[in-house]
Amino acid sequence: MPTFDDHPGSRIRARRRLARLTQKQLAELLPYSYSLLNQVECGARPATGAFLAAVARALRVDIAVLTGQPHVSTIQHDRREALVRPIRDALTLYDLGHDPDVTARPVGDLVTAADRLCATVRATKLREASRALPGVIAELTSTVWSGPSTEAWRALASAYRSAHDVAVKLGFYDLSTVALDRMDWAAERAADPCLAAVRQYKRALVHSKSGEYRTGERLIEAGLRILEQAEEGRERLAVTGQLHLGASVIAARAGDRNAVERHITEARTLAKRTGDASAVHWLSFGPMNVAVHAMSALTQMRQYDDALTAARKIRPPTAFATSRRAHFLIYRARAEMETGNATRALASLSEARHVAPEQTRYHPSTQETIQGLVHMARRTPEALNHLAAWVEK
Repeated sequence: MPTFDDHPGSRIRARRRLARLTQKQLAELLPYSYSLLNQVECGARPATGAFLAAVARALRVDIAVLTGQPHVSTIQHDRREALVRPIRDALTLYDLGHDPDVTARPVGDLVTAADRLCATVRATKLREASRALPGVIAELTSTVWSGPSTEAWRALASAYRSAHDVAVKLGFYDLSTVALDRMDWAAERAADPCLAAVRQYKRALVHSKSGEYRTGERLIEAGLRILEQAEEGRERLAVTGQLHLGASVIAARAGDRNAVERHITEARTLAKRTGDASAVHWLSFGPMNVAVHAMSALTQMRQYDDALTAARKIRPPTAFATSRRAHFLIYRARAEMETGNATRALASLSEARHVAPEQTRYHPSTQETIQGLVHMARRTPEALNHLAAWVEK
């Protein structure tokens, strides 16, 4: 099975030494203890996203250097790169005008195709979405130049959003940023404030992954201002609620519990008005998603007992988006592992693998939790060996 010699802790150690800092010197630059830094470096404790962001800032390196994103074997990276390369190419051709070599379907069919892409990503069928995206983007790009319409521009913005989602889930954050720039370009021409606000939500989460919490907050605030231009109704309420959930994620990564509670409360109030609004821009907004965000926020703030208590009360319905169900299971596993429930943590990760294999394999928290379980075990269970080997394939 994998030895996990290459993990975030070992990368932190290597970068710390390059900066000629001792562990104690680096710890003094962090809002975390020397003891935690020591445990992370030796692999005894997994590193949270907030911890990695703080270390990246202290060492003045990109967080991807520490996460190793995409943190995979060469073979697995080549497979992922093969999936996203056609998407990269499609994103670069946005300004070339109508392509006479592209036979585009009618606008109505392309709108349906863009919507289907969103559903495919929510179902965590990343390979299927990756293969379909370049063609849909090419057809829509040609269409908006030959016969521009609000409907076509909106569909193109949606396709760019799906490209961003796939790129993030596969660990290609550079590509995700390009996709969001293209989404802004199309959303502006569609004159759709809700789409523009969704784009700010996505941008905010990308920045917060790198520890740029204030930038993330400002982007959420910008999204809320944009929504003031939208017509009142369920769509505006749902997108507003999702922006508050995004703000709760950023606050959790920043360790601001008061802000987390404030934004979760706002989102919960809005969810009571919208009910299950999962289909609104495919954001999965509703009471269940609010509950999952509240639980995962507690996990990110290292309030593991509270997170586990919250997780035990959550029963995702069958119709809950596969991507969100897997997210819940992955974060529940983290809370279970951190509270010493190794058997349950392994069961949660195994369930996540069953529900959403592609998302679970590529999720940074999966390998971190597996690493923690390996260090906890006196004798590694065969099921854990298999799971670890599967993640590394």
